[in-house]
Amino acid sequence: MIETSAATMLDRTEPAHCTVCCCTLANKILMVLFMVLLIVAILFGNLVTLAVVLGTKHFHTPQGYLKASLAVADLAVGIFVVPLSVYAEVYLMVADSAPEWTSYNSQLVSFHPCNVIGPIFAGCTLVSITTIFLLTIERSIAVLRPLHKDSVITRKRTTILIVLSWVGSFFLAVSPMVFSNEITLEYNSCSRMCNYALGTIGEFPSQAWNILLLFPTFDFTLLGGTVVINVISLSSIRQHSRRRKHLAESERQSSSSKPTFSDIKAAKTIGTLTLAFTASFTPIAVFVVGNVLGNKWCNFSFFAFWILATNSCWNVIIYSVRDQKFRLCAHKLLMPFQRTNSTKV
Repeated sequence: MIETSAATMLDRTEPAHCTVCCCTLANKILMVLFMVLLIVAILFGNLVTLAVVLGTKHFHTPQGYLKASLAVADLAVGIFVVPLSVYAEVYLMVADSAPEWTSYNSQLVSFHPCNVIGPIFAGCTLVSITTIFLLTIERSIAVLRPLHKDSVITRKRTTILIVLSWVGSFFLAVSPMVFSNEITLEYNSCSRMCNYALGTIGEFPSQAWNILLLFPTFDFTLLGGTVVINVISLSSIRQHSRRRKHLAESERQSSSSKPTFSDIKAAKTIGTLTLAFTASFTPIAVFVVGNVLGNKWCNFSFFAFWILATNSCWNVIIYSVRDQKFRLCAHKLLMPFQRTNSTKV
């Protein structure tokens, strides 16, 4: 989401950074192929998720609404963020020169594509974090307070929280440009993405430093809280499983106050989502902090940003592995295509 630069802007005649992915023609072709495959995976996986969640009555629940919100955020990455990088890199290979807009930041031109794409990537990343946090809260209530689940977690409240998460996330995404004149957006030659950067100044101001550190602070606060809540929920599930083994005879007397098997499975699924997102976001947070402190990690920048981008296609894989009902619904959804292909053969 964020990248800073101590220089103003590179002169258009100055060569771009030679990262491990782009030093040779073969590496450039592999990079573009990777980006295209990533777009296909993101679009296919999240469209399937939306079709299953919105088209199956079983998933018309607060948890289903949150999963749909997460899929929309991931879908936006595949529709807007990655295609711009593909366009820039293909243009560079075909014309042997980068598009003109990649040589300037958003302060130096009237319109810059990164003014749109940068906040979309940042906002969708923040939406993903807040949605996973809300999913964790929802599952923890279902596991720890099963009798209060239906009264506390309603579809109306969940919808309101989803709207607030989107509004708050995108407000935070545009806040660097709103609250600081020194921060701008540019297409970075290291990460091959639209990133936040310094504008026309040479020294890093303390105000911009504080604003940029707001992102990893906010993200790790939510992720830290999510991990803690998941640990508490999974610990409760483990204790429940042990009691169930030793007190099988009395299970019927207290079954109403115990989480259901589906609640337990869902909690474990959300725990897996949290681990996957934490693993994909951690390199970005490390890079942002290090970059603000003056370190220039060009190769690390590329891998950090694209590891985060690949997270947008992992959710449907996790659902398919962990959730049997989702897997069956997705299989039924794709069956017509399989039948069509078989009849053609």
